[in-house]
Amino acid sequence: MSDEDGAWDAIDVILEQWRRERPDLDLSPMGVFGRLAQVARVVEASVDEVFTRHGLRPGEFDVLAALRRSGPPYTMIPSELSAVLMMSRAGMTNRLDRLEAAELVERSLDPTDRRSFRVTLTPEGRRVIDATLTDHAANLARLASSLGPGDTETLGRILRSMLAGGLAGD
Repeated sequence: MSDEDGAWDAIDVILEQWRRERPDLDLSPMGVFGRLAQVARVVEASVDEVFTRHGLRPGEFDVLAALRRSGPPYTMIPSELSAVLMMSRAGMTNRLDRLEAAELVERSLDPTDRRSFRVTLTPEGRRVIDATLTDHAANLARLASSLGPGDTETLGRILRSMLAGGLAGD
């Protein structure tokens, strides 16, 4: 019920109440997913704060990050971006409009296909994504600092296994 140091949390209390009322059910997964949901809320709020400080929404960060990690010349076509970010082309267009208005990306006609265009990270876009990523990485390290040696890799392996096992619903 409690962790290694004997501490209880609100999830433990809820599970104990359910075990008293419904001893016929195995509710241990409820504890896992309840804690995952709590962690997700804390992480999301903290990550959003970092992105906001840099003038970005999470989806805009995703676009800039995809372009930056694509390597020089930091250029992709919208359909590639949509596929990489697993989102609709309409949603991608809205993000690109905002990023172009902020002068973080520029769109130009694709010289190999005049029906399409290329999206390129501007120098300002590269500056913004590099600064944001630096703060984002430090923030995530801070959030994971309570994990012991090897715990990050172990937790990553467990979560990857859960997703591969069909949890993602693909």
